[in-house]
Amino acid sequence: MLEDSAFGWVSRRAEFLARPLVDGAPRLVDTTMLYAPRSGGVKRYLTAKRAWFAKARPHIRHTLVVPGPRHAYDGAGRLSIYAAPLPFGDGYRWPVGKTAWMKRLMRQRPTLIEAGDPYTPGLAAQKAGEALGTPVVGFCHTDLGALAALHIGEWAERPVRRRWGEIYRRFDKVVAPSRYIAARLAEAGVDSPVALPLGVDVETFRPDGADPAGLRRRLGLEPRHRLLVFAGRPAREKRVDVLVEAVERLGEPYVLLLVGAGAAAAPSPRVIELPYEPEPTRLAALLASCDAFVHANDGEPFGLIVLEAMACGLPVVGVAAGGVGESLDVAVGELAPRSAPGEFAEAIEALFARGAWDVGQAARARVLERHGWDTVFERLSAVYAEVSGDPAFLEAPPPLALAS
Repeated sequence: MLEDSAFGWVSRRAEFLARPLVDGAPRLVDTTMLYAPRSGGVKRYLTAKRAWFAKARPHIRHTLVVPGPRHAYDGAGRLSIYAAPLPFGDGYRWPVGKTAWMKRLMRQRPTLIEAGDPYTPGLAAQKAGEALGTPVVGFCHTDLGALAALHIGEWAERPVRRRWGEIYRRFDKVVAPSRYIAARLAEAGVDSPVALPLGVDVETFRPDGADPAGLRRRLGLEPRHRLLVFAGRPAREKRVDVLVEAVERLGEPYVLLLVGAGAAAAPSPRVIELPYEPEPTRLAALLASCDAFVHANDGEPFGLIVLEAMACGLPVVGVAAGGVGESLDVAVGELAPRSAPGEFAEAIEALFARGAWDVGQAARARVLERHGWDTVFERLSAVYAEVSGDPAFLEAPPPLALAS
């Protein structure tokens, strides 16, 4: 790992494995700063992973190390470390002390660490792995070069991307949520990144809770209105401005509902804002009560909310680029050629011209067929087993025999 030879890493790893754990259980530690009260896809991925491992791999001890308002342990495997809130960061916190974070990770005596960012937790995970001889997997949820170009300027993309690549090359293995991000990593010099599209909780996100008439009464709309919805962070890269301009071009009977993203939108009589919905079941019912989901980000690493909307029986209008472009085709939605209001408005009209409801049913079927969490985490467990050399990640142990 890092500058050490492969032999040195294997030697330290063998020494670490030879030290008995208190309870003999392999220990998986996840760490990231992309975990906040109002965070989206990364948090839902980690929540789903914890639930899956508890059910399918109960012999693996899973710990989550994340920023919080204070040092705390919830008694169920989640450890928070104090970090200062980011100004205008929508609840996110920025850990500063890499050494302190590293020591907290080392105290968990991990068999394997997964880092969900290239910031302080990710760098601390690399240092902890180096010190312990423990492999560290980097899960790349964010394209830093693209974000730098958007928020700072095109001039910033190259140096930020170079640093991004340097950090991810230091992980023992890198996983990406889409072929798009895996290709970006490979271009940055990362060796053989694994493209692992994420899954969705199809039991929570389902059409059953739909109440379109009730939602329209709540919003002051009529049955004739075509209700488009977007749920996500009010971040510039989400391209909410494109959605607003598109619905204004469309005019009657289209209305855009923004859930949690209203701060990124200019005022418009065709736009209705609702606050962030933290409870997945209520979010699912809200999505299922709309007519179509819209997502204008052309650089989305994956877009878990797109799968969640599809699982709720919604067709999706997106852009033929980034991770979202990999999840969509004409069977389950419409793809605009680029993230521009005119093209996006045309894609929305094309969807409704051929029957949005039928496309939504196909979207639900697609998710059931391809995007269950079981498939995702079985593949991820195989990566863990390969990197760590521990077969315990591959399958649950047999049940204990009852005494006769």
